[in-house]
Amino acid sequence: MRNTQFILKSTVAAVIAVLASPQFAIAADEKQVIETKKIEVISTTPLQGVGLPLEQIPANVQSAKGEAIEQQGSLSIADFMSQNLIGVNVNETQNNPYQPDVNFRGFTASPLLGTPQGLSVFVDGVRVNEPFGDVVNWDLIPVNSLAGMSLIPGSNPVFGLNTLGGALSLQTKSGRTNPGGAIEAYTGSWGRKAGSAEFGGVSKDGSIDYFISGNVFSEDGWRDASPSDVNQVFGKVGWQDEKNEISLSITGADNKLIGNGLLPQDFIENLGRESIFTKPDITKNDLIFLNLTGSHWFNDNTQFSGNIYLRDAHTSTYNGDLNDDYDDGIALDNDPTSPTFNPNGAINTTKSTRKGAGFTGQVTFNQDLFGRKNQFIVGGGYDYGHTEFSQKSQLAALTASRGVTGLGVFNDDSEVNLRGINRTWSAFATDTHSLNEMWSLTLSGRYNTTTVDNSDFLIPTGIDSLSGRHTFNRFNPAVGLSFTPNKDLTAYVSYNEGSRAPTAIELGCANPNNTCKLPNAFAGDPPLDQVVAKTIETGLRGNLSNSLSWSAAVFRTENHNDILFVASDAVSGEGYFNNFGKTRRQGLELGVNGKAERFTWGVGYSYVDATYQSSESIVSANNSTADVNGVIQIKPGDRIPGIPKHQLKLRGNFAVTPAWSVGANVVAFSDQYSRGNENNDHEGDGAKVKGYAVVNMDTRYRFGKGWQVFGRLNNVFDRDYNTSGLLGETLFNANGTFSGTESEQAFYAPGAPRAGWIGVRYEFGKPKATAYDLD
Repeated sequence: MRNTQFILKSTVAAVIAVLASPQFAIAADEKQVIETKKIEVISTTPLQGVGLPLEQIPANVQSAKGEAIEQQGSLSIADFMSQNLIGVNVNETQNNPYQPDVNFRGFTASPLLGTPQGLSVFVDGVRVNEPFGDVVNWDLIPVNSLAGMSLIPGSNPVFGLNTLGGALSLQTKSGRTNPGGAIEAYTGSWGRKAGSAEFGGVSKDGSIDYFISGNVFSEDGWRDASPSDVNQVFGKVGWQDEKNEISLSITGADNKLIGNGLLPQDFIENLGRESIFTKPDITKNDLIFLNLTGSHWFNDNTQFSGNIYLRDAHTSTYNGDLNDDYDDGIALDNDPTSPTFNPNGAINTTKSTRKGAGFTGQVTFNQDLFGRKNQFIVGGGYDYGHTEFSQKSQLAALTASRGVTGLGVFNDDSEVNLRGINRTWSAFATDTHSLNEMWSLTLSGRYNTTTVDNSDFLIPTGIDSLSGRHTFNRFNPAVGLSFTPNKDLTAYVSYNEGSRAPTAIELGCANPNNTCKLPNAFAGDPPLDQVVAKTIETGLRGNLSNSLSWSAAVFRTENHNDILFVASDAVSGEGYFNNFGKTRRQGLELGVNGKAERFTWGVGYSYVDATYQSSESIVSANNSTADVNGVIQIKPGDRIPGIPKHQLKLRGNFAVTPAWSVGANVVAFSDQYSRGNENNDHEGDGAKVKGYAVVNMDTRYRFGKGWQVFGRLNNVFDRDYNTSGLLGETLFNANGTFSGTESEQAFYAPGAPRAGWIGVRYEFGKPKATAYDLD
């Protein structure tokens, strides 16, 4: 049995012990840091390369540095994005801080199997959407390993598969970019205890750099029976000379997360927002991720860069649920030997092993063309994913606390034993040409060929078998034009296309007459078409002064053959995947950022109108407008559930003194439709999730030589709010007692109440900073 948790905890403890030693502190303090003037550029491909100035990029790119994430005490990159980036909202479907559904412009990156994924996520040029379901496990990205991030909107084809609404590109720290060390620990609400350590540096001759960091996190959770433990390690070693650079990084994680999901309205009113529906809901994630990156300058204007990676990830889940086959017309009987055996519970377990490997290479040419500045990048890559997936369902008896006791009888109809192999070859190119001093033209394209090869070990062949081989090919183009009449104003317009291939889970659950239970019970189904997104965007950005910048963008994305999960039973999770015709996300983004002496601030507003653009009949039995068969009719123009139309975000940070800063975030979201109300016509409780606003605060005080004390207070005014909802049904009474009689209910994902944490941080060997430098 792998003992990853012991290894990770031991490594973090060793890092902390070494960094605390006087020898390292003295060496770090004596290290000379040479500061050079930096020009911030945006990489136009997943690999970090030469990049382009922001004014030449025809998109409303948002970026942030690791220092800003650290200053706000963000738990994860998803946490930081939800509070700071325009157009991003979070649905806490799992109700665990490390398992959010992150939405941007109405597209999702989620850890939940079955959620239609529309955002690609990269770490140092490697796409970390899992090969099985394209899900994103946010808990496998150590936040204190990040040097910066860029959120690239639209269907940019250069970023490859799954870039329907945008791409998130994350860059990790190195000893060259983040020299020195830090040790941090904090504690507070919900029994949370967390610690982290990092150290980086460069050899005396400047050729070798090194960086290592670790995180440990443990808390009881704010809801009943919801403890979680997270252990993360990141390390990188690099070498470079005048023309070459190479680095090898390793990421390790061993996490146990409990997220108890949505809650019936009756429970919220009678048992409290901290109560749970059924338990437990355990997810265990282990990861080892190796990434070798390198670059070589052939001459002053030509660079090769590339990477080779290996990923080995393991996930297991253990879920206590209601028994979907419980018959409320028969007396409850949990005796397997009885002829009236009618258990009311189930234990659903899954295991998946995912091994990934691949490479990407590109050549950047910066030679002038026709006497004008020109940057041409051409490259290609290969990604391989091998997944072994299994599921079992054991019948169980519900306890008085809505837990489960196994009865030793398994439901063979729910068993799955599947191997999925994904292979993608791709070639891409992008060229940005300066037509003159003010106009720049960008042309891009990418060709992908993807094969999904499923092997069913339970039913190898036949109509009910999951075995099958599916191939998807597509060339996606893009064109953009930017206009910069002066250094303080840029206008742009762009059109781009992106696509994603159906995943193994979607291909295995696409028959409305033979529904599946997410995340996993599959059946032999007809193939699906790949999703194609087409985005047009236009915008302006500029500077009103040296300390005041602004941006405005208008966008429209239409998805063709969108793949949606259509729920036939909201509580059990049963349903099927279906090509839906067309959906549309369109909207507006506005942002202003400024600095006035000791006060830095930012305001962001977004309007996202996410609608269905095709007529469709789907099953939603708990919708008040459903017919006798539980079917509702979706009309063009109906809003897609889970996406608020309006978002407003404000961030302010005030340096009270050179040593003390106080910051605050305000996030506000309008209402959204609940899942199950896709036709927007349901009358009664749960039709919508009400809008809400939350205020969070943070503070940091520097003292002595390298010491800091910091604090964070979330939901300052202790607001009750919900981040998502669905129309469901329950077999429990309002007091949480099993009744055996189905009743319709509105289910909600409750937001966390007020909570606070306080901690201490010690830094050494880092460039000296004050509160004026933060944010």
